[in-house]
Amino acid sequence: MTFANVGSLGTKPGQRDAVVAILLRPKPELRDAGCLLFEVGINEESPDTVFVCELWESAEAHQGSLQLEGARAAIAEAMPLLSGEMGGTRFTVLGSPIRDA
Repeated sequence: MTFANVGSLGTKPGQRDAVVAILLRPKPELRDAGCLLFEVGINEESPDTVFVCELWESAEAHQGSLQLEGARAAIAEAMPLLSGEMGGTRFTVLGSPIRDA
């Protein structure tokens, strides 16, 4: 079943756009690792927060992606820009009314 990881990353003041830029760099290896969707967004009401929505073929695929060189490099680059405030949830997707019809 599809695995979803939806979360938020708190950034240090003024660092949101830098974190967004890191997350939006092309990473085609994620698709090969089982990533079905990786969306990055912002909300002007939360100027120091980045939102991420990921869909993966499985929880194992998501976990394995964290070992990819590109993912590890992006995480290492972003970490000093983060405040440590993180939120979100993970869940198994049961279906969708707009796909697999």
